[in-house]
Amino acid sequence: MSGRAAEALRRDRLLAAIALFAGLGIAIALPFALQAGAAFFLPVTAALVIAIALVPMLEWFERRRVPSPLAAFLSILIFLGVANAAVAAIIVPASGWFALLPERVVRIRHNLRPLLEVYTSLDRFVSNTQATFMGKGSKQMIVSLGKPTSLLDVVASSAPVAILQMFFAVLVVYFFLSGWTRMRRQTITSRGSFTSALTTARVIQEMVDATSAYLSTITVINISLGLLVAGAFWLIGLPDPLMWGGIVALFNYMPYLGPIMASLLLALGGLMVFRDAWYSILPVATFVCCHLIESNLITPALVGRRLTINPLLILVSLSFWGWVWGPVGALLAVPILIIMKTVLDAAGKPDIAGFLFEEGTLTSPVPEASRTLPPEPQ
Repeated sequence: MSGRAAEALRRDRLLAAIALFAGLGIAIALPFALQAGAAFFLPVTAALVIAIALVPMLEWFERRRVPSPLAAFLSILIFLGVANAAVAAIIVPASGWFALLPERVVRIRHNLRPLLEVYTSLDRFVSNTQATFMGKGSKQMIVSLGKPTSLLDVVASSAPVAILQMFFAVLVVYFFLSGWTRMRRQTITSRGSFTSALTTARVIQEMVDATSAYLSTITVINISLGLLVAGAFWLIGLPDPLMWGGIVALFNYMPYLGPIMASLLLALGGLMVFRDAWYSILPVATFVCCHLIESNLITPALVGRRLTINPLLILVSLSFWGWVWGPVGALLAVPILIIMKTVLDAAGKPDIAGFLFEEGTLTSPVPEASRTLPPEPQ
């Protein structure tokens, strides 16, 4: 290797090292920036995910000669109508359950008496053991908790911000959809070569197809699961079965964590309604059986054919976005992961091992279009 080539290689390696460490710094700082700017980044991200999921509906209207602005407005109107109906079906009955909770504390304690007795015995044993080893003269720390802020104050103070964020998100969805066709055409036609334009079109289409297919399929599965569970709850006599079915369908959008939260709420609801302790766990047992069938048989058969994601990546994504943006971030975790996975599969992934061993910094499969192109003439 000549001296000029070796110098060029060292320069490229230096630039790659700078880019790598700068990328690591941005990756470390990005979660804190997203968390601090959640008032802006959260509605924008949610709006973009919703807009990408609504693109097939927009294109369906446009194929029927509906202008893009009107098609975007109709898509948003249909989405908001369905979302508001689903939320109302959960929120209105849930308010009655919250109001009933203080009156049912006695029944809950009665149903939990066997478990509380076991816990009391265990706590007494631990206290006696601690007193034996630490002595009777040991001081006990007393922690006093301040009075929490009322829910009414929290809602009253956060409602204007929530309304502004929702209005901003709706505007983002509308302008994204109304300019989607023009933006995609300009993005493709602005490429410098036919292969680059074809790759860009393929990446955009795969991102839209993967996101919309996942969300539509999961929505159908969750609604079916909610209706099935609601019918089972109606048979066993649990009040407001549609509300519980809606809760199950909503929480099922969060893999792993959502079913656990739904089970806890169902356990509380069963303890509030039924007097028999064993009968009160029937709603949880019913949901767990239905969820096991859905998660092990139905969802892999329908979603697994279109999209396969490492469960570890899903769990990390849930933990990360849940930490950054709370429950809404957990709901957006899987769609964001799908979008990032689709883009990285097409554009190339950082190859740390290749960088360290001087074999490149990106790995990307050969595009299908380049495989089918005929060889250039000699």
